[in-house]
Amino acid sequence: MDVLDIKVRVKTRHLPDHLPSDSKQFAFAYHITIENNSEHTVQLLSRYWKITDANGKTSEVEGDGVVGKQPIMKAGESFDYTSGAVIDTPVGNMEGYYVMELEGGERFRVPVNVFRLAIPSILH
Repeated sequence: MDVLDIKVRVKTRHLPDHLPSDSKQFAFAYHITIENNSEHTVQLLSRYWKITDANGKTSEVEGDGVVGKQPIMKAGESFDYTSGAVIDTPVGNMEGYYVMELEGGERFRVPVNVFRLAIPSILH
């Protein structure tokens, strides 16, 4: 199966009020839409994220599903969710992949390209 049939879109936003005002960390939300543009039913089984701050500090997150769910998407359906990350710098990025499964049990990865976490107006 061609994984290009699964499209992932990401929107991010800074959450300035999510942490105490004296915190030296920065909180971000990311909203993800996963579109199943294939002719097959797929299920999202797990996800992997590599989160990197501007100092090069990385953390990895992996586990079953997303936001406590392992959604099943029929052909033409989509699933969206919002989650978050906290990093030590006002700019960072995330990248990763989802592990999906076809009805017949074949598993495949859907890559999520690098996306930026940044407080507004910090980058030109």
